[in-house]
Amino acid sequence: MSFFYNIYGDIVTVYIDLVLVINFIIDLILLITVAYILKREVSSKRFILGASFGSLTTLLLFFKLNNFTLFILKLLICIFMNIITFKYKNFKYLIKNISYFYIVSILLGGFMYYLNIEFSYKSIGLTFRKYNLSINYVFILLFSPIILFLYSKQLKELKIKYSNYYLVDIYLNDNIISVRAYLDTGNTLCDPYLKRPIIILNKRKMIYDINEFKMVLVPYKTISGTDILECIIATKVEIKGIGSKNNVLIGLSDNNINIEDVDLILNTKLLEEIYA
Repeated sequence: MSFFYNIYGDIVTVYIDLVLVINFIIDLILLITVAYILKREVSSKRFILGASFGSLTTLLLFFKLNNFTLFILKLLICIFMNIITFKYKNFKYLIKNISYFYIVSILLGGFMYYLNIEFSYKSIGLTFRKYNLSINYVFILLFSPIILFLYSKQLKELKIKYSNYYLVDIYLNDNIISVRAYLDTGNTLCDPYLKRPIIILNKRKMIYDINEFKMVLVPYKTISGTDILECIIATKVEIKGIGSKNNVLIGLSDNNINIEDVDLILNTKLLEEIYA
């Protein structure tokens, strides 16, 4: 236990053991969240050692340090804490661990600040006075894992979702149509004759006369029965960062694609053929 003076000159009692325990738990939650997001295989022992080392930052409060020195010491502690927990494989690996640790820390810090503002003031007439509440610690310890779990889950979902977006150039003889595409794992449509994969283009993006190109009519099944899909043969389709393929079937859809800012639905079989 130690005593400090706040800005009003009042003596504030600080329980060092309680602060260390809370700091340890928060660091442990942060490290587990980073491991979950980055899919790191970490033993329980390393989590505990890393969080224990990180909680030592609390002891810096008892030394008179300028802001720059305090920043450097905290940065060094963060680096060693991540090395202890996740080991050192290479510089890029370390930087990625530290970056995500700070991102998650900022998120949790904002959450804790909100709790502090929400629950640490009480109204007295038209004025507000700050007071200490043990309930703050309860809220932090109970809701920190929940908020970080929801954040990491949402982050993973966004990562999976946006990893399926691509920029595609469709070459039609001497013409090029550039569109944003989405890889739909449910699109396995192929023509029944040569088993060529078909990608679906929003017809409004087809600014050229389709009669200028070779047309293929492909029957396909719908919920209501069988329909015919108009397809043209593209000279080449280039998926940025992946590769390209010649003579690809482009199905022209009259319906708008109900995916944000997307005008082309890719075919999983097409990507398999490009990768092959």
